[in-house]
Amino acid sequence: MSAPDQPPQGVPVSLSASVVGSFAYLTIRDRLPTILTKVIDTIHRNKNTFFEEYGEVGVQAEKSAISLLSKLRNELQTDKPVIPLTDGLEDAESWNQYLERHQHLLEEEDGVSWFKSPWLYVECYMYRRIQEAIWLNPPINDFDVFNEGKTQSYFESQQAIMALCTNLRGLNKSTEELPENQLVEHFHKLLKVSLWGNKCDLSISAGQENSQKASPLESLAELQPYVLVDDSDSVWLALISARRPGPSGKPTPGRVDIVLDNAGFELVTDLVLADFLVSSGLAREIRFHGKSIPWFVSDVTANDFQWTIRQTMAANHKWMSKSGVQWQSYVREGVWSYQDHPFWTQPHEFCDMTSDAPDLYATLQGSDLVLFKGDLNYRKLTGDRDWEPTVSFDVALRGFGPAPLCSLRTLKANVQVGLQAGQAEKLSACHPDWMTSGKYAVVQYCSPNS
Repeated sequence: MSAPDQPPQGVPVSLSASVVGSFAYLTIRDRLPTILTKVIDTIHRNKNTFFEEYGEVGVQAEKSAISLLSKLRNELQTDKPVIPLTDGLEDAESWNQYLERHQHLLEEEDGVSWFKSPWLYVECYMYRRIQEAIWLNPPINDFDVFNEGKTQSYFESQQAIMALCTNLRGLNKSTEELPENQLVEHFHKLLKVSLWGNKCDLSISAGQENSQKASPLESLAELQPYVLVDDSDSVWLALISARRPGPSGKPTPGRVDIVLDNAGFELVTDLVLADFLVSSGLAREIRFHGKSIPWFVSDVTANDFQWTIRQTMAANHKWMSKSGVQWQSYVREGVWSYQDHPFWTQPHEFCDMTSDAPDLYATLQGSDLVLFKGDLNYRKLTGDRDWEPTVSFDVALRGFGPAPLCSLRTLKANVQVGLQAGQAEKLSACHPDWMTSGKYAVVQYCSPNS
C-alpha cells in the first residue's frame, strides 16, 4: 500500500449539525450523558463496598469522583470548552498537546468545545476524563466503572459460548487431518463468528444489555448478505503466504496480532478464532492488544482478558473448561500474549502512529497479519472522516500500513469506505440507518504491498 499523493479526502466528522446532520449532535446530547449518568450511578451503588474496604476515606473518594463526573456531564451538555487533563498520568501530556494542536487550528473561531470539535476526539476525551475522575480519588482509583456490564455480557452469553467451545474442541481433534478445502471452510466460519461478535457493543447501547443468546454458527448463512465487503479470501492468503520453511522442512506459520474491541462475548469469539489459528497451524503466535484503562464501556483491559480465561476454565461445562485450560496454557507458554499501549486510548488517527507511537508501529511491523476489531478501530483507521463510500480502503488509511491488515467491523458509525458504486445509495434507500444500526458488517483487507 502506498500513501496517497493528494490531500486527504473528506473532513473529520464533527459534532456540528451543519456538517454531518443531526446524528452526532444528538449522540452527544443523548448517548454520552446517558453513559456518564450510568457511571455515576455505578460509583454511588458501590458506596457501601468502598466503605467496607477503605472506611470513611472510601466514601469521601466516592463523593469526590461523582462531583467531578457531574461537572463533566454539565460541560458536555452545555458546550463548554474542552479543558486540559490534570491527573499527571503518563499520557496526560500527549492529550494536552493534542488539545493545543486543535486550539491552534481553531484560533480564529470559538476554540475547542464539545459541539465544535471532531466527534472522535471528544468521545475519546470523555472516556479519558472519566478515568481522570477515578484516578484523582484514591483509594478507589483502580475501580473499573464498566466492569459490571462486561461481566454481565459474558454470563448472559453462556449458551453461545458453550456452542462455540464445543465446536472448537471438536475441530482441534481433527485439524491436522483436514484437507485444505475444509480448513478454509472452518477458517471462514470462525472469522465471521469473530466479525459478528462485534455486534455486542455496550458503548453503542449506552451500557444496556447486549449479549449473544443463540449459537452464532447457526446464523452465519443468513447473515452473509449483510457483509458489504468480504475480503476473507485475502485474509486466508495472507496467512498462507506468511508461512516460511522451517528447520525440519515443515512450513512455519507467521504471527497474528489482534487489536481487540469488546469484552464479554466478543472477546470469546476472538479467543476461539485465535485458538483455531494456532491449533490448525495457521499461526505460530498471537499477540492481543487491549486498552490500558477502562474504555468505551466494554473495551477489553488486561483484567478482562485474564478474567475471561479464568472464568472459562472454571465453567461447569466440559468443553468450555477445556478451552479455558488450553487458553491459559497458550499464555503460559508464550504462544499468546496480551499487550496494551497508551496510544490505543488516545484520539489519534492510526496514520499518526509512526510519529506519535513509533514503538507500537514497530511492534506491528513484526506481524504477518493484524486484525483490527470493531467500530472505533475502523474510525481511527480511516480518520473518522466524511469519506465518499467508494473511496478505497487503502486511500482512507492515509499511509498507515505496518503489516497486512484486516478490519472486522459491524457498522455503528457514519463512516464507510471501499463500497461499489451505487451500493451506499441503494442501502440508504432501503435502510436509512445502515451505517449505524450494527446490522451490516465488513471484512476489509489491505496489504502494504498492494
